[in-house]
Amino acid sequence: MQRRSLGSHGPQTSALGLGCMGMSDLYGTADEKESIATIHAALEAGITLLDTGDYYGMGHNEMLLREALRGRSREQVVISVKFGAMRDPNGAWLGIDGRPVAVKNFLSYTLRRLGTSYVDIYRLGRFDPAVPIEDTIGALADLIKAGYVRHAGLSEAGVDTIRRAHALHAISDLQIEYSLLSRGIETVILPVCRELGIGVTAYGVLSRGLLSGHWSKDRALAPNDVRKFAPRFSPANVERNLALVEALRAVAAARGATVAQIALGWVLSRGQDIVPLIGARRRAQLSEALGALDLNLSAADLAQIEAAIPPGAAAGERYDARQMAILDSERK
Repeated sequence: MQRRSLGSHGPQTSALGLGCMGMSDLYGTADEKESIATIHAALEAGITLLDTGDYYGMGHNEMLLREALRGRSREQVVISVKFGAMRDPNGAWLGIDGRPVAVKNFLSYTLRRLGTSYVDIYRLGRFDPAVPIEDTIGALADLIKAGYVRHAGLSEAGVDTIRRAHALHAISDLQIEYSLLSRGIETVILPVCRELGIGVTAYGVLSRGLLSGHWSKDRALAPNDVRKFAPRFSPANVERNLALVEALRAVAAARGATVAQIALGWVLSRGQDIVPLIGARRRAQLSEALGALDLNLSAADLAQIEAAIPPGAAAGERYDARQMAILDSERK
């Protein structure tokens, strides 16, 4: 397994991480036994970065990880946890809480659910506009000093928030969506991260399945699958987006690779400070994604990929209007 460092201040991890959200939430029902087998397969392949959130399945994802890691050395994995999102018993979203007292409360429950004495990277899932980022990061700094957290991270933060947070305490990485269909970070956010020595953990690298090469416009979605409400999956947009995927398929075929491998390989090519997160829920998905590590994309390959899906080509925003409005990274 190739290795990468999360910026100048973060840990060294595998070049690919495993995003575990879909094993508990938001993409329909998952098979718990297969989810654990997928985590085991990832670890055996050399993946060390496991990404979760305390609000993924309202704690279920953390307990799933605890079960999957039972009997394994804690020091061999890097666990990244998002906190702050609040939900009711039906799973509805209630808002974000970044208050220092809430940060410490959230972590105490996370440590118990994970069955660990520390979290490697801890990050606010979304910026809380009611709480200065300095207050939230200050609480994280306290937890790091106490040994409960090893590194402070950010998620979907804009440049002002990034600079203010990093001025108070070194930030290891920014977790943010980045793919051939979502390239907004390239203009300002990524350059600022590189200026400050902050790594990037990229989620949504296959655009929630659109860039997997396996999506169909007629695919039925479960009632609790968030893609039912995602603009890029709407009837008005999905055919246009899948046409882009077909152009990418031709590039993949010429390289003897799959669409997913080409899309993931492109993200891997964007810099050694970027670690893509694979949102695999099944071993077959994981195995296909790992094949991207064997690709050595030439300048000509990359030019063909970008010709197939040029910047700004995606039809529809990456989230619905309500979600877009709370993204600090999207504030101009």
